[in-house]
Amino acid sequence: MCGRYTVTSAPEAIRALFRYEERPNFPPRYNIAPTQPIAIVRLMEGQRQFVLMRWGLLPSWVKDPKTFTLLINARAESVCEKPAFRAAMKRRRCLIPADGFYEWKPVAGRKQPYYVHAKSGEPLAFAGLWETWTGPNGEELDTATIITTDANRTLRHIHDRMPVIVPPEAFDLWLDTNTVDARTAEAILRPAPDDLLDAYPVSTAVNRTANDNAKLIAPVAPGAPGVETQTPPARKPAAPRARTKREKKDGGQGVLF
Repeated sequence: MCGRYTVTSAPEAIRALFRYEERPNFPPRYNIAPTQPIAIVRLMEGQRQFVLMRWGLLPSWVKDPKTFTLLINARAESVCEKPAFRAAMKRRRCLIPADGFYEWKPVAGRKQPYYVHAKSGEPLAFAGLWETWTGPNGEELDTATIITTDANRTLRHIHDRMPVIVPPEAFDLWLDTNTVDARTAEAILRPAPDDLLDAYPVSTAVNRTANDNAKLIAPVAPGAPGVETQTPPARKPAAPRARTKREKKDGGQGVLF
């Protein structure tokens, strides 16, 4: 599964990769968790659009959100058949910007967190789906989920699942729900190439959602998850940037993040 991830690249770098028109300004995030607002990129009227949605998909047919478990992940193997995802797979596919994600490996009766990121240090694009739920009084809630698949050989020793990572050359195919049907788009939902990613153990401080700083992606010695080592990370984390006041609200969807 994918239950925590990071967005640490500068807003300009994210915009350059995903090529949306908006110019959002947002701080680095090192511990994005379910139910929080997340950034997605979707295609609307032929243009890529950056918007915020709550992480945890809520299908449009749900009558009472309080009784429905939020779906933070969708399995690639069944995304075209499951009622919760079938309509979104046909009409509401999206990309979710990220710089890396965490997975937990069982070790001697506990779980050791690992940080996974691109060897190149460049941002990644997770395959996602989005939905708009409309309540009885006309209220609307936009939500999204991350699609997962089998882990590749690089990550298999840590966890058996990983988020689907969409390569830039497949962005158009994945986002275009008008001319690309769900079965065709499904071909993208495969494990990432074995040489794309790197992973290393990090502190168990990531287990607490209140922790959100660059120390979370600093490597630790295997077997000592709470003690940082002097070994530099494969990718040097960017220094946290000061929060900046947004010029206007994001359509009522909340401030990133």
